Amino acid sequence: MKVKLIQYTKDPEMLVAAAAKLCYSPVGVEDILEDLDSKNIDKFLSNLLSVGHESPIEHVSFTFAIEGVSRSLSHQLVRHRIASYSQQSQRYVALQQFEYIIPPEIEESEDSKKIFIEAMKKCQEAYCELYIALNNKYLSQSMTKFSSEKKAAEDARYVFPNACETKIMVTMNARSLNNFFNVRCCNRAQWEIRNLAKEMLKLVKEVAPTLFKTSGPSCVKGACREGKMSCGKGIEVRENFLGGK
Repeated sequence: MKVKLIQYTKDPEMLVAAAAKLCYSPVGVEDILEDLDSKNIDKFLSNLLSVGHESPIEHVSFTFAIEGVSRSLSHQLVRHRIASYSQQSQRYVALQQFEYIIPPEIEESEDSKKIFIEAMKKCQEAYCELYIALNNKYLSQSMTKFSSEKKAAEDARYVFPNACETKIMVTMNARSLNNFFNVRCCNRAQWEIRNLAKEMLKLVKEVAPTLFKTSGPSCVKGACREGKMSCGKGIEVRENFLGGK
């Protein structure tokens, strides 16, 4: 898995502090950015985080480029609807040799890994055979080379598994990111998207440490939201996230 923060709102914490300043003080637009030194920025952000006033943090956004993740992960990721996504297309990109993600539990078992890799090989073989057959069919129907290859790829791709590797670009505002971290950094989230969420949180903390200082699963700031299904490791989780690990 490779995750890169490729763009974000300039001076994100100052911008959020300015929005908070507008909400909580009698200031006009001409003066909104005045006196916003590091001390005042921290003051405004701490106040927002303590009272749960989250709308000002929607003014800043972060864009990530992600690769080496599975389609299983991306299916979960796009459920976070207040975001923008651009994903490598299996319609326009023919995958004559697709990459795939092996779950750690399967990787650790020699027998399981052998079964898994064999299944991937069969998927690849089926894809290639279907792609060639469909492409020839469409060419015989007088389709252009571009159209026939695209249509062959979009039909043949149905044999690809959830393990198929994908690349995706994601943009979220800070409020949506906090919701994402709240759900996906949790120990009960699936391992792959949990690893992604933790890496994304690490990256945004580097550029906006105060804004995301209490971000993470629900138990970081209070009671576990999972109820009876809790992992039971709230103290350990809080130490890991609040300790900056």
